[in-house]
Amino acid sequence: MPSELLRTADAVVSALNAAALSLPFTAERHYQPQYDLAEMKDLHVTVVPRGVEVSQAARGKGTFDYKVDVAVQKKFEKGDAAELDPLMELAGEIAELFRAKRLEDFPEAAWVKTEHAPVYAQEHMQELRQFTSVMTLTFRVTR
Repeated sequence: MPSELLRTADAVVSALNAAALSLPFTAERHYQPQYDLAEMKDLHVTVVPRGVEVSQAARGKGTFDYKVDVAVQKKFEKGDAAELDPLMELAGEIAELFRAKRLEDFPEAAWVKTEHAPVYAQEHMQELRQFTSVMTLTFRVTR
């Protein structure tokens, strides 16, 4: 199971890096989406393996729901709409990228849901002057 969770996370990274979205970035898989504050002047998109839920699907078959977090992070200067709206737009594009699809690099994994609340971390904005948006994507494998 852990290997399929990592395979899911790596397939999400590949899909993100292959997509033509509104802002340029290179997604990376890490175990925590944390960087030095000096590094945050650049846009970071980080994929983090989050967890697995296993349920009975039918006799002898189970569903394995693999959850990965995708974090969009960048330090801002003014924090106005002109600076933050493109980051919110990118987060929305990422959420939409996976909706109702299978992962190309792991086709057994089908999208189930996206959780994106809150859409950004207010405490990061206030304390760090940093935009942070984290969504949890769930992909299901039945076997």
